[in-house]
Amino acid sequence: MSQSNSTTPPTSEKLQKVLARAGLGSRREMETAISAGRVKVNSQVAKLGDRVEARDKVSFDDRPVALRPEEEVPRRVIMYNKPEGELCTRKDPEGRRTVFDRLPRLKGERWIAIGRLDINTSGLLLFTTDGELANRLMHPSTQVEREYAVRVMGEVKREHILAMVDGVMLEDGPARFTDVQEFGGEGINTWFHVVILEGRNREVRRLWESQALTVSRLKRVRYGNIFLDKRAKAGEWVELTQDEVDDLATLANLETRKVPALTPDEKNRWNRDKHKRKPVQALRKPKSKAR
Repeated sequence: MSQSNSTTPPTSEKLQKVLARAGLGSRREMETAISAGRVKVNSQVAKLGDRVEARDKVSFDDRPVALRPEEEVPRRVIMYNKPEGELCTRKDPEGRRTVFDRLPRLKGERWIAIGRLDINTSGLLLFTTDGELANRLMHPSTQVEREYAVRVMGEVKREHILAMVDGVMLEDGPARFTDVQEFGGEGINTWFHVVILEGRNREVRRLWESQALTVSRLKRVRYGNIFLDKRAKAGEWVELTQDEVDDLATLANLETRKVPALTPDEKNRWNRDKHKRKPVQALRKPKSKAR
């Protein structure tokens, strides 16, 4: 195990990158796991900043991790249509539904979420088995567009739109929409489509709130060049085509790679999962009883 310094050999890589590539989670999740002491390298508890080489022995929760070169990592991507009421976490202590409950099962790998949506936001989520692809697409430097359909309650004035496009200062730094288009509506509710280049927590909602306006519905409809379409209804997923995965790889400045064909066992298991795990409806408030 080598430490991060100027003499680090070019064959070594950051530990969290290697773990993410092994399909154990995103780089951020792996950094958290390393800080929690869940990762060992050559029988020693690892630290953030450690780098590893192919000859090192790595374990995660005391289970050996197979280190694979980047070109050998299967690159699959699925599109999931998240309903309101689901959490973007693997397990919830309160037992609430999570997006991972709905995904097809994998053997020896894990689905890695490309970005997140809060519990009250619906729409497009992408999941992949390729940790490097996920990291590149989420990293702010890649400048990937995220498009949302937003229903706003209140009178939206031109100066509100101009302010949000020019940029406003939020508690965690400046934020802005790169595009805002009005799509009409009824009464005090108006629909807009907005585009942002980051994935900060509740960023779309907070931008509207900065103008004293309330978001009553929020749905992600596009991530990069992938649009939410009729292939996946609420609570359903669909595997992306080779061309769609290649487009995402190009967007992330990665070499394209053939999407592996499902084995007969995987096909059967995925079909069973799709039919067994019926789509869920968005959570609705219970109707009030007549007095």
